[in-house]
Amino acid sequence: MAMGKRRGPEQEGFFVTRAEMPRSSGHPFYRALERELRREKFDDFVEDLCSRYYHDSLGRPGLGPGVYFRCLLIGYFEGIDSERGIAWRVEDSLSLREFLGLGLGQEPPDHSTISRTRRLIDIETHRAVFTWAQERLVGPGS
Repeated sequence: MAMGKRRGPEQEGFFVTRAEMPRSSGHPFYRALERELRREKFDDFVEDLCSRYYHDSLGRPGLGPGVYFRCLLIGYFEGIDSERGIAWRVEDSLSLREFLGLGLGQEPPDHSTISRTRRLIDIETHRAVFTWAQERLVGPGS
């Protein structure tokens, strides 16, 4: 019996249909968190709170506040303390892309975009968002 050898990857077909794309059943924690955030109207809250940092017609569209703060929540829950690490983790995970609300053809935010958004939004706004989230997800004073 001859020893088998590991072969290199075979060239796959050029065209892949959406049905053939990998699907994630999602991470149970992030699915539950998303349900709660949706139920509590998290996106409406952060968009109202952060509206002064965005302009309707100037510049290119920025990173939405809901996506930005979800990225920070991912960093907190995953123990990632850098924007580069958060961006890498989101790029690598189908379930985290789903948590951010990104479709298959959408690119996750780059670390520099996360960093620019963090510098744009003041610390009081960050504190208000995380206090709001803690009160609704854990309870006051927890």
